[in-house]
Amino acid sequence: MTAHAVLVTVADQPGMLFALTGVLASHQANITYVDMHRSGELTDIYFEFTLAGTEAEDVLRELRAVKGVMRLEETPSLAKIYGKRIIVMGGGAQVGQVAMGAVAEADRHNIRGERISVDTIPLVGEMELAAAVRAVVRLPRVRLLVLAGSLMGGEITRAVEDVRQKGMYVISLNMAGSVPDAADLVVTDPVQAGVMAVMAVADTAKFDIVRQQKRRY
Repeated sequence: MTAHAVLVTVADQPGMLFALTGVLASHQANITYVDMHRSGELTDIYFEFTLAGTEAEDVLRELRAVKGVMRLEETPSLAKIYGKRIIVMGGGAQVGQVAMGAVAEADRHNIRGERISVDTIPLVGEMELAAAVRAVVRLPRVRLLVLAGSLMGGEITRAVEDVRQKGMYVISLNMAGSVPDAADLVVTDPVQAGVMAVMAVADTAKFDIVRQQKRRY
């Protein structure tokens, strides 16, 4: 299997996604990711897909021939450009401190060939945070979630349990509420929490979060 990523600019009209995926399906391509961005009368459609036993040039030529396609270019995949993602959410002050540790540690690994990016979102409110936690598993390339706040529990805890069942690792700051009991790892210092989050997902780090599960630091 060979992996490919393409950005297709098409006319903003009905049936374009159907036509493009039809070409890929005819070549037994396995679509692994799709993203769309509309700009005026044009739409950019980004595909990641794998091929087996088919020349990529044949597929690209047929995609370019689809009526309504304005431009097609091959591009490095988002995994190669941005790599693994860590999401930090919660109270603004704590989120900033976690991000500071995570960005500093990510830089250390990225200069050695890793690609780790850190995304943050300061949020307040039980339902808002619970919805954001559950949405993490729908975001591409996310490997780990850090919950940074002073008090989290209730529906947020249930959301943490839901995403952990789907394979998402969760680090929590040591805070009031039941979220720390539901997380994989609890860290008191927010800067250290950011550092450990990066170490947990980096291939260039010797840190196994599975061996640290349910510990508190």
